[in-house]
Amino acid sequence: MSSSHDFDLIIIGAGSGGVRLARMSAQTGAKVAVVESRYLGGTCVNVGCVPKKLFVYGAHVRDELEDAQGYGWNIPSDDVSFDWPTLVANKNTEIERLNGIYGRMLENAGVTIIEGTASIVDPETIAVGDKQYSTKHITIATGSWPVIPDIPGKECLLTSNEMFYLPQLPRHAVVWGGGYIAVEFAGILAGLGVETTLLYRGDLFLRGFDDDIRRFTEQEMRKKGIDLRFNVTIDSVEPDDALYKVNLSDGSSLKTGLVMAATGRRALVDGLGLEKVGVELNESGHIVVDEHFRTCVPSISALGDVIGTPQLTPVALAQAMVLTRRLFGDGQGDMDYSAIPTAVFCQPNIGTVGLTEEEAIAAGYRLRIYRSDFRPMKYTLSGRDERCLMKLVVDDQTDKVLGAHMVGPDAGEITQGLAVAIKAGATKAQFDSTLGIHPTSAEEFVTMRSPVQ
Repeated sequence: MSSSHDFDLIIIGAGSGGVRLARMSAQTGAKVAVVESRYLGGTCVNVGCVPKKLFVYGAHVRDELEDAQGYGWNIPSDDVSFDWPTLVANKNTEIERLNGIYGRMLENAGVTIIEGTASIVDPETIAVGDKQYSTKHITIATGSWPVIPDIPGKECLLTSNEMFYLPQLPRHAVVWGGGYIAVEFAGILAGLGVETTLLYRGDLFLRGFDDDIRRFTEQEMRKKGIDLRFNVTIDSVEPDDALYKVNLSDGSSLKTGLVMAATGRRALVDGLGLEKVGVELNESGHIVVDEHFRTCVPSISALGDVIGTPQLTPVALAQAMVLTRRLFGDGQGDMDYSAIPTAVFCQPNIGTVGLTEEEAIAAGYRLRIYRSDFRPMKYTLSGRDERCLMKLVVDDQTDKVLGAHMVGPDAGEITQGLAVAIKAGATKAQFDSTLGIHPTSAEEFVTMRSPVQ
């Protein structure tokens, strides 16, 4: 399209949002480049969703082997062993395959890939190394980065980034944090045989999730042998022979072979030169944009984790589609952040979509709550002491289902289907009139008839 610029659009960051924006914009005929300093696919593909889910699968195998005995399989425990380097190597091979797919997708769409670290020279120019490129539009899609609290011994702590490349597993690990990353890694480590302690500063982890889900997950994680400690934080960490001594805020201490900080993420804007061109940041350090992802500089936009919206790959992908239309399409379309489904791949999994009971009460709804707590059929023969929780939050006045929440096997898979119904405005009567698939856990969502008192 452009004759006076090198490109119509340059995207800084080749994560999920950046790659989608690049491909879709190039397909409109725009001349597009994407700049990436680390790896194609961003956090999700390399040190996030994808390798994490592979680790979760690996960690769950031990439960499957134990359950097999109830189904007549004789697997002597002394013949079973786990090799961490094999899992890491196989994971690395898969990530490299995905990196290649991302590269080919961009190249096939006609996108120019520029390797290096970008900085913004002026509203229509970026620099990568000693080269400068002019462009009509700049989009910042650099994502976020883990934060390690500034405590004595912070250099001893690892983040989720390093966890994916550990050379070996320790006998004992401490995970510090209460969000989904902390909860997931605690489950991964425990599932792989590591004695795991999770520390959180608040009364209960997973703030923002439905309270029933949080309490139920706590119970199930304790059954897995994870040492959960709430209302405590880390004051300092110090090397102690081949281990680490972790000094806690309650005056106690413990020794461990690994300390992981899952204590938050910050917008990755270092070195971009935003202050030079006047791009505004908010108090949390995220780039300020309007509903169309435009910054206060007309030619510069931003999307994904860097703008502080929910840190989920599908959110960034959807934002990229909206921004493509705004930049090179009909200019129509807005981002809808309501009823975003999400999952926490702890063990058992959490799946959730729509309003929590607490959010619905705060919004003024009069509610009917439906809840079912049961042992999944799979565990009736194995004898595993793991239960499943399902919950529906219903507006008593309109009968509309406001939220669906689950803890149990395949919760993410089940919740994805429920998300369509809730997005479409389904009522509890429509749930009730839907025939279940028997025997499945999922059918419980359409058979709960009596609200809890």
